[in-house]
Amino acid sequence: MSSPLKRQDFRRLLDRRLSSVHEEHMRKEEIKSVIPTLFNVVTSEKAWEEHFYTTGVPDISEFSGKLAYLQQFPGYHKKIEHKTYAGGVAAERELIEDNLYGVLDRNARDLTRSAMRVREKKGVRILSSSFSSAFDYTTSEEGQPLCSSSHTTKAQVSTASGFDNAGTTALSKTGVASTRLTMRRFQTDIGERYEPGTNLGIFVPDNLVDTALEIVGTPKGLDTGDGNINPQAGRFQVIPIIRLDDTDTNNWWMGDLDMMQESFIFYDRVRPDYNSTVDFDTFQLLQSIYMRISYGWLDWRSIFGNLVS
Repeated sequence: MSSPLKRQDFRRLLDRRLSSVHEEHMRKEEIKSVIPTLFNVVTSEKAWEEHFYTTGVPDISEFSGKLAYLQQFPGYHKKIEHKTYAGGVAAERELIEDNLYGVLDRNARDLTRSAMRVREKKGVRILSSSFSSAFDYTTSEEGQPLCSSSHTTKAQVSTASGFDNAGTTALSKTGVASTRLTMRRFQTDIGERYEPGTNLGIFVPDNLVDTALEIVGTPKGLDTGDGNINPQAGRFQVIPIIRLDDTDTNNWWMGDLDMMQESFIFYDRVRPDYNSTVDFDTFQLLQSIYMRISYGWLDWRSIFGNLVS
């Protein structure tokens, strides 16, 4: 006599099928994600992550027979705490009995899309909310927004210049040039010249993509009939982020892409985790997704933001 298919076996078979749909769709969504461009994406095994640093040291002096010990200062403490997101859908047993697996597959895909969409929206907020100190996941000892004209230091140096990474300049050829020069005048916590990289990107909403592409893609004669060379041509990558349009269509940012990968961290505490089971009392197929994420930054000097009115 053949053995009947047990309920728990059916659930496992169904789960494997729908989990494969979830995993395939998550890979597709990750390919489209802008998060890897903005962040160093890492895993975490803690309820929160804490970051603390000490400043650099000043210039060494001429040796006069006795070693001079240089002073260091503490940096600012940051705590990045993960948040949990979850949701589910229920399907009637008849969908299984009538072999309507397409509906169940779509539920798995839609739950995955929902989770990845939330993940993407939260990640983009590192830019769209960069002028606000109402942080999503971070507790910052400094208390300043990512992009601020009032950054501070615990070292005993003046912050009158070199500590501002927020402006109000509209996107233009001159605006791009002045923003780049401002970033090159950043100072470290101890008042020394910061050394930016040359792998620069311009982050723009869809509304500004054409303007940005024109600025960096026109080798000669941009805004002039004299045919002068355009020094901004080829100097930057243009990185459109469609979700920036959801909050403002004029703001834009310039970033040191290599330094951002060191300073901007996105934590996948739990990657989007899909599950399904059959409810004993109602015979419904229950499908759910769960994730824990957070993000934060360690140093503001990798980016400059323009809050344009």
